[in-house]
Amino acid sequence: RLGILIVRHLKRLERVILGYLEVWDGPEEEARLGVLETLQCTIEYAWPRMPCRLPVLLKALLKMMWDVHTDQGSTPEPVKAALLQGATECLILLDRCSEGQVKVLLEGVYSSCEENRVRECIRRVQEDT
Repeated sequence: RLGILIVRHLKRLERVILGYLEVWDGPEEEARLGVLETLQCTIEYAWPRMPCRLPVLLKALLKMMWDVHTDQGSTPEPVKAALLQGATECLILLDRCSEGQVKVLLEGVYSSCEENRVRECIRRVQEDT
């Protein structure tokens, strides 16, 4: 709703987003799905301010993807897939606004990761043009 005016609240919003990405919130993961959507909108509106936040956001998104992948709880597969899809879309947006820095940073992760679902997400980011 704020559009470009979101940059006024970016520092506070970043803390909220990072907090929600870290916490499992039940089988339907409504909060995480919502915060991924919020992050996507934030990246789209505040893209000039995103490259300086790249290390923190990249780390949080990768950690969340790993947590989702290794979750042995009651989270249904469609919800896990939606979370991984949302995180992948955020990574693609971050890559676009940082002029390819995400692809460079993910090269090492891709080569060392052995989990197919996470590798697939990283591959999609690297193949995006």
